[in-house]
Amino acid sequence: MGTTQATDQQSAARRRRRELLEAADRVVLRDGPQASMNAIAAEAGITKPILYRHFGDKGGLYRALAKRHTDALLDALRAALDAPADRRERVEATLDTYLAAIEARPQVYRFLMHPADDAQQPEQPFDVGLHSAPLLRRLGEELAKVIAERVDLGPDSDQLARVWGHGIVGMMHAAGDWWLGERPCSRAQLVSSLADLLWGRLAGSADRAGGPGF
Repeated sequence: MGTTQATDQQSAARRRRRELLEAADRVVLRDGPQASMNAIAAEAGITKPILYRHFGDKGGLYRALAKRHTDALLDALRAALDAPADRRERVEATLDTYLAAIEARPQVYRFLMHPADDAQQPEQPFDVGLHSAPLLRRLGEELAKVIAERVDLGPDSDQLARVWGHGIVGMMHAAGDWWLGERPCSRAQLVSSLADLLWGRLAGSADRAGGPGF
C-alpha cells in the first residue's frame, strides 16, 4: 500500500469517526443520560456492530465523547485565564466559563456525569461512574498545571498547585451540579460567591517568576 493511499484511508477514518461522534452528540443533546447505542447507531445510519467496530465498546464511545467535550471546555477555560483582565476578573471568568458550559448543554453534562435510570433503558446503560472520575481528574491536573505556571505558592508550590487544581475542580463540579438542578440563584451570584471562597490566598500570592502571570 502506498503512503498516499494509507494517508487517505487514515484521513477517511478520522472523518468517519468525527461524523459518528457528531451523530452521538445529537442523540445526547436530545436524550441526555438516556442516550443508547441503538439510538446513536440509528442516528448515524449504521448498525450497532459497526458502531462498536469504531469505538470498541460502549465505554470507548463514552471516553471519545468525554474527550471531545473536555477538550472544548479546556480550550474555553484557557481563553478565560489568558484574557486581558485583572486576577479577580479572570478567576470569575474561569468559574463562569465552566458554569456557562454546563448551563448551555445540560443534557450533555448529565450524560457525562449522571447515570441513566436502568428501568427506562432498553439496553445496559453507560457506566458513568467508571468514566466520570477520570474526566474530573484530567480537569484537575490541567488546572494544576496552569496554577503552577502562573502563581508562586511558596515552598512545595507544585504539590500545592495540584491540591488547588483538584480542589477547585471538585468545588466547581459539586456547586455546579447542585446549581444546575435547583437554580437557587443566578449564575452571576454563584460565580461571585465561589470567587469569594477562593480569593483570600489567591489575592495574596505573587505571580511566578518567569511565568505568564495570573
